[in-house]
Amino acid sequence: MENTIEIRNVTKKFGDFTAVNDLTLNVPKGSIYGFIGPNGSGKTTTLRMLMNIIYQDTGEINIFGEKYNQTFKDRIGYLPEERGLYKSMKVKEILNFFGRLKNGKNINTEADKWLKKLDLYDWRDEKIETLSKGMGQKIQFIASVISNPELVILDEPFSGLDPVNRDAMKDAVLDLKKIGKTVIFSTHDMDIAEKMCDYVFMIYKGKKVLDGTLDSIKDIYGTDIIKIMSEGGAAVLNDVRNEVKGIENINDYGHVQEIRIEKTCDPQDVLRSLVSKTSVTKFEISKPSLHDIFVRIAKPVAEDGGEVKNVG
Repeated sequence: MENTIEIRNVTKKFGDFTAVNDLTLNVPKGSIYGFIGPNGSGKTTTLRMLMNIIYQDTGEINIFGEKYNQTFKDRIGYLPEERGLYKSMKVKEILNFFGRLKNGKNINTEADKWLKKLDLYDWRDEKIETLSKGMGQKIQFIASVISNPELVILDEPFSGLDPVNRDAMKDAVLDLKKIGKTVIFSTHDMDIAEKMCDYVFMIYKGKKVLDGTLDSIKDIYGTDIIKIMSEGGAAVLNDVRNEVKGIENINDYGHVQEIRIEKTCDPQDVLRSLVSKTSVTKFEISKPSLHDIFVRIAKPVAEDGGEVKNVG
Protein backbone atom coordinates (compact mmCIF):
# COMPACT_ATOMS: atom_id res chain seq x y z
CA MET A 1 0.00 0.00 0.00
CA GLU A 2 1.37 3.40 -1.00
CA ASN A 3 1.81 5.82 1.87
CA THR A 4 1.33 9.58 1.61
CA ILE A 5 3.20 10.09 4.91
CA GLU A 6 5.89 8.01 6.61
CA ILE A 7 7.14 9.03 10.05
CA ARG A 8 10.14 7.16 11.44
CA ASN A 9 11.32 7.39 15.07
CA VAL A 10 10.51 11.09 15.37
CA THR A 11 11.13 12.91 18.65
CA LYS A 12 10.47 16.55 19.42
CA LYS A 13 11.43 18.30 22.67
CA PHE A 14 10.80 21.79 23.98
CA GLY A 15 13.49 22.26 26.59
CA ASP A 16 13.15 19.40 29.05
CA PHE A 17 9.61 18.58 27.87
CA THR A 18 9.22 15.77 25.33
CA ALA A 19 6.19 16.62 23.18
CA VAL A 20 6.56 13.68 20.79
CA ASN A 21 8.51 10.58 21.77
CA ASP A 22 9.98 8.20 19.15
CA LEU A 23 6.91 8.27 16.88
CA THR A 24 6.61 5.91 13.91
CA LEU A 25 3.49 6.14 11.73
CA ASN A 26 2.33 5.45 8.16
CA VAL A 27 -0.60 7.26 6.55
CA PRO A 28 -1.89 5.38 3.47
CA LYS A 29 -2.76 7.33 0.36
CA GLY A 30 -6.44 8.11 -0.04
CA SER A 31 -7.34 7.39 3.59
CA ILE A 32 -8.92 9.39 6.39
CA TYR A 33 -6.56 9.17 9.36
CA GLY A 34 -7.77 10.33 12.75
CA PHE A 35 -5.40 11.75 15.37
CA ILE A 36 -6.90 11.52 18.85
CA GLY A 37 -5.67 12.23 22.34
CA PRO A 38 -6.21 14.70 25.18
CA ASN A 39 -4.96 18.30 25.20
CA GLY A 40 -1.19 18.46 25.39
CA SER A 41 -0.72 14.92 24.13
CA GLY A 42 1.35 15.85 21.06
CA LYS A 43 -1.25 15.91 18.26
CA THR A 44 -0.72 19.50 17.13
CA THR A 45 3.05 19.22 17.48
CA THR A 46 2.98 16.22 15.14
CA LEU A 47 0.81 18.04 12.61
CA ARG A 48 3.09 21.08 12.68
CA MET A 49 6.11 18.88 12.05
CA LEU A 50 4.31 17.42 9.02
CA MET A 51 3.79 20.98 7.79
CA ASN A 52 7.46 21.85 8.42
CA ILE A 53 6.32 24.65 10.73
CA ILE A 54 8.52 23.16 13.44
CA TYR A 55 11.31 20.63 13.01
CA GLN A 56 11.82 17.28 14.67
CA ASP A 57 14.93 16.81 16.82
CA THR A 58 15.51 13.25 15.66
CA GLY A 59 13.94 10.84 13.19
CA GLU A 60 12.68 11.21 9.63
CA ILE A 61 9.46 12.43 8.00
CA ASN A 62 8.72 11.60 4.37
CA ILE A 63 5.77 13.07 2.47
CA PHE A 64 4.87 11.89 -1.03
CA GLY A 65 7.82 9.52 -0.78
CA GLU A 66 10.54 12.07 0.00
CA LYS A 67 11.69 14.57 2.59
CA TYR A 68 9.77 17.81 2.83
CA ASN A 69 10.68 20.48 0.31
CA GLN A 70 9.16 23.84 -0.53
CA THR A 71 7.30 22.50 -3.56
CA PHE A 72 5.08 20.54 -1.17
CA LYS A 73 3.37 23.69 0.13
CA ASP A 74 1.18 23.77 -2.97
CA ARG A 75 0.27 20.09 -2.58
CA ILE A 76 -0.81 20.31 1.09
CA GLY A 77 -3.82 22.07 2.57
CA TYR A 78 -3.69 22.97 6.27
CA LEU A 79 -6.39 24.11 8.68
CA PRO A 80 -4.57 25.25 11.85
CA GLU A 81 -6.00 24.92 15.35
CA GLU A 82 -5.72 28.70 15.77
CA ARG A 83 -8.36 30.09 13.43
CA GLY A 84 -7.59 33.40 11.75
CA LEU A 85 -9.11 35.28 8.83
CA TYR A 86 -8.80 38.89 7.71
CA LYS A 87 -12.09 40.22 9.05
CA SER A 88 -12.37 43.25 6.78
CA MET A 89 -12.05 41.18 3.60
CA LYS A 90 -15.03 39.75 1.75
CA VAL A 91 -15.53 36.00 1.52
CA LYS A 92 -14.65 35.61 -2.17
CA GLU A 93 -11.73 38.00 -1.81
CA ILE A 94 -10.14 36.03 0.96
CA LEU A 95 -10.67 32.70 -0.82
CA ASN A 96 -9.05 34.09 -3.96
CA PHE A 97 -6.18 35.38 -1.82
CA PHE A 98 -5.51 31.98 -0.25
CA GLY A 99 -5.92 30.24 -3.59
CA ARG A 100 -3.28 32.44 -5.20
CA LEU A 101 -0.89 31.86 -2.30
CA LYS A 102 -1.01 28.15 -3.14
CA ASN A 103 -0.80 28.66 -6.90
CA GLY A 104 -4.26 27.15 -7.25
CA LYS A 105 -5.98 26.76 -10.60
CA ASN A 106 -9.60 27.63 -11.39
CA ILE A 107 -9.84 29.42 -8.05
CA ASN A 108 -13.16 31.14 -8.74
CA THR A 109 -14.74 27.88 -9.86
CA GLU A 110 -13.41 26.02 -6.84
CA ALA A 111 -14.55 28.78 -4.47
CA ASP A 112 -18.08 28.77 -5.87
CA LYS A 113 -18.23 24.98 -5.72
CA TRP A 114 -17.26 24.83 -2.05
CA LEU A 115 -19.38 27.82 -1.06
CA LYS A 116 -22.44 26.14 -2.55
CA LYS A 117 -21.55 22.80 -0.96
CA LEU A 118 -21.26 24.38 2.48
CA ASP A 119 -24.32 26.59 2.03
CA LEU A 120 -22.34 29.84 2.01
CA TYR A 121 -22.75 31.01 -1.58
CA ASP A 122 -25.20 33.77 -0.67
CA TRP A 123 -22.55 35.19 1.67
CA ARG A 124 -19.78 35.38 -0.95
CA ASP A 125 -19.77 39.21 -1.04
CA GLU A 126 -20.06 39.71 2.72
CA LYS A 127 -17.18 40.66 4.99
CA ILE A 128 -15.73 38.00 7.25
CA GLU A 129 -16.61 40.06 10.32
CA THR A 130 -20.33 39.62 9.57
CA LEU A 131 -20.15 35.81 9.69
CA SER A 132 -20.93 33.56 12.64
CA LYS A 133 -18.14 31.50 14.20
CA GLY A 134 -19.31 28.34 12.45
CA MET A 135 -19.53 30.10 9.09
CA GLY A 136 -16.05 31.52 9.55
CA GLN A 137 -14.70 28.08 10.35
CA LYS A 138 -16.21 26.69 7.15
CA ILE A 139 -14.65 29.54 5.17
CA GLN A 140 -11.25 28.71 6.65
CA PHE A 141 -11.77 25.08 5.69
CA ILE A 142 -12.51 26.15 2.11
CA ALA A 143 -9.33 28.24 2.16
CA SER A 144 -7.36 25.10 3.05
CA VAL A 145 -8.74 23.06 0.13
CA ILE A 146 -9.37 25.67 -2.58
CA SER A 147 -6.05 24.92 -4.31
CA ASN A 148 -7.09 21.26 -4.72
CA PRO A 149 -4.27 19.81 -2.57
CA GLU A 150 -3.38 16.11 -2.52
CA LEU A 151 -2.99 16.02 1.26
CA VAL A 152 -5.31 17.87 3.63
CA ILE A 153 -4.35 18.32 7.31
CA LEU A 154 -7.11 19.59 9.61
CA ASP A 155 -6.43 20.44 13.25
CA GLU A 156 -9.70 20.14 15.21
CA PRO A 157 -12.00 20.91 12.23
CA PHE A 158 -15.16 20.05 14.20
CA SER A 159 -14.34 22.02 17.35
CA GLY A 160 -17.08 24.45 18.38
CA LEU A 161 -19.45 23.64 15.53
CA ASP A 162 -23.17 23.18 16.08
CA PRO A 163 -24.72 19.90 14.82
CA VAL A 164 -25.77 21.36 11.45
CA ASN A 165 -22.34 22.82 10.68
CA ARG A 166 -20.62 19.70 12.01
CA ASP A 167 -22.60 17.56 9.56
CA ALA A 168 -21.68 19.95 6.75
CA MET A 169 -17.99 19.69 7.67
CA LYS A 170 -18.27 15.92 7.91
CA ASP A 171 -19.74 15.70 4.41
CA ALA A 172 -17.01 17.99 3.05
CA VAL A 173 -14.26 15.78 4.49
CA LEU A 174 -15.88 12.66 3.05
CA ASP A 175 -16.13 14.39 -0.34
CA LEU A 176 -12.36 14.89 -0.26
CA LYS A 177 -11.84 11.18 0.27
CA LYS A 178 -14.20 10.33 -2.60
CA ILE A 179 -11.95 12.20 -5.03
CA GLY A 180 -8.81 10.46 -3.77
CA LYS A 181 -7.40 12.97 -1.29
CA THR A 182 -5.55 11.89 1.84
CA VAL A 183 -7.04 13.52 4.93
CA ILE A 184 -5.59 13.75 8.43
CA PHE A 185 -7.64 15.38 11.14
CA SER A 186 -7.23 15.68 14.88
CA THR A 187 -10.28 15.58 17.12
CA HIS A 188 -11.47 15.18 20.68
CA ASP A 189 -14.75 13.77 19.39
CA MET A 190 -14.41 9.98 19.60
CA ASP A 191 -17.79 9.47 17.92
CA ILE A 192 -16.69 11.43 14.84
CA ALA A 193 -13.38 9.55 14.70
CA GLU A 194 -15.11 6.19 15.04
CA LYS A 195 -17.63 6.88 12.30
CA MET A 196 -15.36 8.60 9.77
CA CYS A 197 -11.81 7.33 10.02
CA ASP A 198 -10.20 4.47 8.10
CA TYR A 199 -7.38 4.51 10.64
CA VAL A 200 -7.04 5.87 14.14
CA PHE A 201 -3.83 6.99 15.83
CA MET A 202 -3.85 7.82 19.52
CA ILE A 203 -1.08 9.74 21.22
CA TYR A 204 -0.83 10.37 24.95
CA LYS A 205 1.96 12.24 26.74
CA GLY A 206 3.97 12.20 23.53
CA LYS A 207 3.76 8.43 23.01
CA LYS A 208 1.84 6.46 20.44
CA VAL A 209 -0.52 4.23 22.39
CA LEU A 210 -2.81 3.04 19.58
CA ASP A 211 -2.56 2.77 15.82
CA GLY A 212 -4.64 0.82 13.32
CA THR A 213 -7.99 0.31 11.64
CA LEU A 214 -11.02 0.59 13.88
CA ASP A 215 -11.99 -3.05 13.30
CA SER A 216 -8.52 -4.32 14.16
CA ILE A 217 -8.43 -2.11 17.26
CA LYS A 218 -11.78 -3.43 18.45
CA ASP A 219 -10.79 -7.02 17.72
CA ILE A 220 -8.06 -6.72 20.35
CA TYR A 221 -10.65 -6.16 23.04
CA GLY A 222 -13.29 -8.60 21.86
CA THR A 223 -16.97 -8.50 22.75
CA ASP A 224 -16.82 -7.51 26.39
CA ILE A 225 -19.33 -4.65 26.68
CA ILE A 226 -22.95 -5.08 27.70
CA LYS A 227 -25.35 -2.17 27.16
CA ILE A 228 -28.35 -2.23 29.48
CA MET A 229 -31.59 -0.33 29.99
CA SER A 230 -33.68 -1.31 32.99
CA GLU A 231 -36.12 0.17 35.45
CA GLY A 232 -33.64 -0.27 38.28
CA GLY A 233 -30.81 1.54 36.57
CA ALA A 234 -27.28 1.69 37.97
CA ALA A 235 -28.37 0.91 41.53
CA VAL A 236 -29.55 -2.57 40.51
CA LEU A 237 -26.33 -3.20 38.57
CA ASN A 238 -24.35 -2.64 41.73
CA ASP A 239 -26.33 -5.50 43.28
CA VAL A 240 -25.70 -7.65 40.20
CA ARG A 241 -21.99 -6.96 40.50
CA ASN A 242 -22.02 -8.40 44.00
CA GLU A 243 -23.60 -11.64 42.70
CA VAL A 244 -21.80 -12.19 39.39
CA LYS A 245 -18.04 -12.55 39.22
CA GLY A 246 -16.12 -10.92 36.42
CA ILE A 247 -17.81 -7.50 36.10
CA GLU A 248 -14.86 -5.13 35.75
CA ASN A 249 -16.59 -1.79 35.43
CA ILE A 250 -20.00 -0.12 35.37
CA ASN A 251 -20.41 3.11 33.41
CA ASP A 252 -23.65 4.95 34.12
CA TYR A 253 -25.06 7.22 31.38
CA GLY A 254 -28.37 7.82 33.15
CA HIS A 255 -30.91 6.04 30.97
CA VAL A 256 -28.32 3.54 29.73
CA GLN A 257 -25.58 1.69 31.58
CA GLU A 258 -22.58 -0.08 30.11
CA ILE A 259 -20.70 -2.81 31.92
CA ARG A 260 -17.37 -4.31 30.99
CA ILE A 261 -16.87 -7.98 31.73
CA GLU A 262 -13.87 -10.27 31.96
CA LYS A 263 -13.46 -13.16 29.52
CA THR A 264 -14.46 -15.62 32.23
CA CYS A 265 -17.78 -13.86 32.85
CA ASP A 266 -20.86 -15.32 31.11
CA PRO A 267 -23.23 -12.55 29.91
CA GLN A 268 -26.16 -14.90 30.53
CA ASP A 269 -25.29 -14.93 34.23
CA VAL A 270 -25.48 -11.15 34.21
CA LEU A 271 -28.87 -11.25 32.46
CA ARG A 272 -30.29 -13.86 34.84
CA SER A 273 -29.22 -11.86 37.87
CA LEU A 274 -30.59 -8.64 36.37
CA VAL A 275 -34.06 -9.94 35.43
CA SER A 276 -34.47 -11.41 38.89
CA LYS A 277 -34.30 -7.86 40.26
CA THR A 278 -35.92 -5.56 37.70
CA SER A 279 -37.61 -5.20 34.31
CA VAL A 280 -35.07 -5.12 31.47
CA THR A 281 -35.83 -3.24 28.24
CA LYS A 282 -32.40 -3.55 26.60
CA PHE A 283 -29.55 -6.05 26.88
CA GLU A 284 -26.97 -5.79 24.10
CA ILE A 285 -23.57 -7.48 23.94
CA SER A 286 -21.07 -5.53 21.82
CA LYS A 287 -17.48 -4.51 21.24
CA PRO A 288 -16.20 -1.43 23.09
CA SER A 289 -16.55 2.02 21.59
CA LEU A 290 -13.48 4.06 20.68
CA HIS A 291 -14.22 6.27 23.70
CA ASP A 292 -14.12 3.25 26.00
CA ILE A 293 -10.90 1.96 24.42
CA PHE A 294 -9.28 5.38 24.85
CA VAL A 295 -10.12 5.38 28.57
CA ARG A 296 -8.71 1.88 29.00
CA ILE A 297 -5.43 2.82 27.33
CA ALA A 298 -4.91 6.29 28.79
CA LYS A 299 -5.17 5.25 32.41
CA PRO A 300 -2.40 2.61 32.26
CA VAL A 301 -0.22 5.03 30.31
CA ALA A 302 -0.53 7.56 33.11
CA GLU A 303 0.58 4.92 35.61
CA ASP A 304 3.34 2.94 33.94
CA GLY A 305 4.24 4.47 30.59
CA GLY A 306 1.72 2.43 28.65
CA GLU A 307 1.93 -0.28 26.03
CA VAL A 308 1.86 0.57 22.36
CA LYS A 309 -0.79 -1.35 20.45
CA ASN A 310 0.02 -1.49 16.72
CA VAL A 311 -2.78 -3.42 15.11
CA GLY A 312 -2.26 -2.59 11.44
